[in-house]
Amino acid sequence: MKRLGFTMQLKPGYADEYKKRHDAIWPELKQLLKESGIHHYGIYLDAATHTLFATLEIEEESRYAALPQHPLMQRWWAYMADIMETHPDHSPISTPLKEMFYLE
Repeated sequence: MKRLGFTMQLKPGYADEYKKRHDAIWPELKQLLKESGIHHYGIYLDAATHTLFATLEIEEESRYAALPQHPLMQRWWAYMADIMETHPDHSPISTPLKEMFYLE
């Protein structure tokens, strides 16, 4: 397993809506993420800066890298685009983070 961390930016005033949408994540999207080898996926909010911090573990980089081309992933991004900072294709603007410490 490989651990990844990254940040994304939530638009101000949308924390409750972001949480609501993720609490009701589409079952087929949840299944796709699992089938893509994603485990222990968590997203946290820094309410002062509207920064989202995500961590996850992946089984295979190639399976994870294929997600942006999947129509379901693209549909989710379009659904979330009104409340997050995104690229023109609606994918979230994210910044990868370098792991500096991990205690197992």
